[in-house]
Amino acid sequence: MYYGETVLFCTKDLFSYIGFRKENIRDSIQKEKEEYILNVGQEQYIDHLYDKNKISTINILENEIYGDEKEEAISAENFPRHFNVYSGKSYQKPVLYYTIPFEGDKEMLYYRPSSFYSIFPSAYITDNKIVKRYVVFSDNYQECEREFHNFKGNIIDYVRNLNSDIESYNSNIRSLITSIFESRKAELLKRRELKSGLTIPIRKKGDMPKTFSIPSVQVKKKITMKPVETESNFVPDPTLDDKTYNDILKIINDMGKEFERKPAVYGNKGEEALRDHFLVLLEPHFDGSATGETFNKSGKTDILLRYEGENVFVGECKFWTGEKGFLQTIDQLLGYLTWRDSKTSVIMFVRNKDITSVIETAKESIQKHENFIKFVDEKDGSWFNYIFHLNGDKNKEIKVAVMFYHTPKDE
Repeated sequence: MYYGETVLFCTKDLFSYIGFRKENIRDSIQKEKEEYILNVGQEQYIDHLYDKNKISTINILENEIYGDEKEEAISAENFPRHFNVYSGKSYQKPVLYYTIPFEGDKEMLYYRPSSFYSIFPSAYITDNKIVKRYVVFSDNYQECEREFHNFKGNIIDYVRNLNSDIESYNSNIRSLITSIFESRKAELLKRRELKSGLTIPIRKKGDMPKTFSIPSVQVKKKITMKPVETESNFVPDPTLDDKTYNDILKIINDMGKEFERKPAVYGNKGEEALRDHFLVLLEPHFDGSATGETFNKSGKTDILLRYEGENVFVGECKFWTGEKGFLQTIDQLLGYLTWRDSKTSVIMFVRNKDITSVIETAKESIQKHENFIKFVDEKDGSWFNYIFHLNGDKNKEIKVAVMFYHTPKDE
């Protein structure tokens, strides 16, 4: 090791550092004010903490590695023993500098990954570059080059091991943040003797099969700023539980696939007629709410689930007419809602022959909507889940499932 070089992947322990970051997350959530935890938009807050606490991986830019040669005065003490040099004197020798550029936080190069070897590489670290220096004593350029290739391979192996640990941490950190946040919120709600979310009592009917199948038809066979609290006093809102929401969406999706399988039966039907097929399937699968109202019609294209006079689930059915009409449909949907944690669905019937192009247009345009918060996941090639916020309040988040079904006219 030459003077000024630093031993890499050794001086700090990554496992301890990750444990510290996890505790820091817990402390950050516990120190938030009660009203902030109860009122802030959960998904936005989780995104904020995730961005703040995730660790960047190291990316070695192999294609940008380069070498330089300089002539320097080398002290006799740094020569190999077999050289005939005099102590205290210096001699001019060519020096090779190999530079390995990288992306990421250079401090991570000092952390020891969970998998390591008995020998740790050493080098100079400057800006975002790893620099390895070799003195050419006896015109041994080839030997220097072989040593550098071994060094480079060692660096790449260590970075791979380090990144593996970092990626494992990053992949689990969101669920950790969510768990701590939800536990804190539940604790605060319990302390205030409030029912958590006032979950609406909607249940699947006991006499229905556990797995749903479409009945035969009598016809021939998707670094943030910390979100700001917008309310000072928390008021619990009724919410449809996630399991029931997913059950509703699954039934809608099964019926939508049935439309696609039988264009001769469904291809010439209008929005209202197609909507009614969803209602026919949804109504018998669930017991009514506290008001006795379950799925109701409103206007021409809505599927509504109401609780105490307010909409907690809205399914908006429309034919695809382009990006403008799609965004207007979302506007209409959001206009129906007043409560936090509402669950919704936008159901698009697509006449266009190229439904793939329609879906791609929708996926790009939906992010332009002013209420858009984030893409959550993709259930299948035509069912995408998103988070939006209610009009006028970014902390009142709602779930929006966007579903596409190919319903070309029968010709």
